[in-house]
Amino acid sequence: MAAAKITINSNGSIRVEGDFEIVDPAGQAFGLAGRTAIGLCRCGHSANKPFCDGSHKTSGFSDPVVARELPPPKPKL
Repeated sequence: MAAAKITINSNGSIRVEGDFEIVDPAGQAFGLAGRTAIGLCRCGHSANKPFCDGSHKTSGFSDPVVARELPPPKPKL
């Protein structure tokens, strides 16, 4: 399977495709039923968080995305 690819969709979800695992804060894996692609909620309105249920389409969520360079990480002290 291909390495994971993460796409941040303008005005929508975060799409994760490929070989990945999603875990909760305790490290327990979500059962993805064999899915190799999933949408994660960015708008905060999904009734199925952390997964997208399409609520961004009716909630007025708007956040266009354009790739950019991040600044270098700060040194750890």
